[in-house]
Amino acid sequence: MGTVQQINGYKRIPPFVEIMDSTLRDGEQTNGVSFLPHEKLVMARKLLSDVNVDRIEVASARVSEGEREAVSKICAYAQKKGLLERVEVLGFVDGGKSIEWIASCGGRVVNLLAKGSLKHCTHQLHKTPKEHISDILRELDYASANNIKVNLYLEDWSNGMKDSPEYVYQLMDSLVATAAIKRFMLPDTLGVMNPLQVIEYFRKMMKRYPDVHFDYHAHNDYDLAVSNSLAAVLSGARGLHVTVNGLGERCGNAPMASVQAILKDQFHAKTNIVESQLNDLSRMVESFSGISVAPNQPIVGENVFTQVAGVHADGDSKDRLYYNELMPERFGRKREYALGKNSGKANIAKNLEELGLELTPEQTRRVTQRITELGDKKEIVTQEDLPYIVSDVLKHDGSDEKVKLISYVVSTAYGLRPGANVKVEINGRQYDGSAVGDGQYDAFVKALRYIYKKYLNRTFPLLANYQVTIPPGGRTDALVQTVISWDHNGSILRTRGLDADQTEAAIKATFKMLNIIENEYSK
Repeated sequence: MGTVQQINGYKRIPPFVEIMDSTLRDGEQTNGVSFLPHEKLVMARKLLSDVNVDRIEVASARVSEGEREAVSKICAYAQKKGLLERVEVLGFVDGGKSIEWIASCGGRVVNLLAKGSLKHCTHQLHKTPKEHISDILRELDYASANNIKVNLYLEDWSNGMKDSPEYVYQLMDSLVATAAIKRFMLPDTLGVMNPLQVIEYFRKMMKRYPDVHFDYHAHNDYDLAVSNSLAAVLSGARGLHVTVNGLGERCGNAPMASVQAILKDQFHAKTNIVESQLNDLSRMVESFSGISVAPNQPIVGENVFTQVAGVHADGDSKDRLYYNELMPERFGRKREYALGKNSGKANIAKNLEELGLELTPEQTRRVTQRITELGDKKEIVTQEDLPYIVSDVLKHDGSDEKVKLISYVVSTAYGLRPGANVKVEINGRQYDGSAVGDGQYDAFVKALRYIYKKYLNRTFPLLANYQVTIPPGGRTDALVQTVISWDHNGSILRTRGLDADQTEAAIKATFKMLNIIENEYSK
């Protein structure tokens, strides 16, 4: 679409772009996603207070008692913080029922859903345009009487502009004169547009209604939600609708993190988003939704700030040759250098430097060779593995395990809770513990917690996430890879274990974590 100068010359970009997050409404329309009321409240607080999103759309009116509870909780919180007008609820042209529902929950803003295409008006509502307009005007009167502010969705606006533009203009001409509507929100409901069409249709809308505040609401069916959103801003949209991690109906909506980064870096537009909170927000929504973030998803994916090729790590050491404006620190993250067959000495050196390990060039070469061999076997090598690899390759005593598993027995039987008996050695002394749990590994960890609390008077890290996979490229008879995330004094530590048995793999990952913490404790 050209350089920033060319874009600015074509059409002025608003100095400020309003961001409305619809994760709690449209995001919840992702197949298989359903948020509990308290989860919605936690996410709403994060979005409003930490990420500083301008507006949030939190639910659809009259859906369920659970939604009523969620909206009421969010509105009560927002009221206390002076943020109530930033909380919005989707409502319908239903004779005032949605307005009454929203008012009863303490809400003050309705996003009223009108029909933005003639086909939707006549085939779904079975009404003429004049009848629909009359219904909308009555709804505006209901809202005014209940002290509810109104934003208006033109559902299926994209197809309306394509197939029935005169209907769209008729609707707008009848409604734009009323001061009751603060924003007109233009959705590509079926995700059918491309950026050139967005520009064309927005230019027509802006030409006829230059003083109207237009939002744009994208869907990602053709993987164009982000591009279309930016085309809308380019053409005069004052607000964009996004969701966290791109959740939403069918293929989802425009991801907040991607939209924010491109608005700032490519268009130099301003928003109120606090970028350093985006990664934490992504992890929160990932947990509550149960929808995993793709490792290569821009900004928030696990791999996006990881350099794999050794030549990139080498270039980063030489005046940051492979850096761009997407610095991980902006988003509360850090740059990492992958360890594998493509790593090279530069990647190894970067990881060793971060761990405080110094090796001679020959030692580095030998460690690099071992990591390459592991990579050829499709084993994933992490930074936490490095001390053990260095110790194995160089027979170095500095990485000796301070926490060792001497023996263990785990058992399970029908009708009985799984149990574990564990003996460990910590700094040369042996300790025994036993426990029962909800599974074999749970019992094992509880036995370890018992040992750490009774004999060492220490708190045991909390398990934050647990994933079991077959290593990339593996088959059904391949080794099991267990990846565990631990919360240790507010810091997240991730360790991996590899074994033919899932429990054994998890135990290996656990003892990697315990040795890392023990080394820190001994310093």
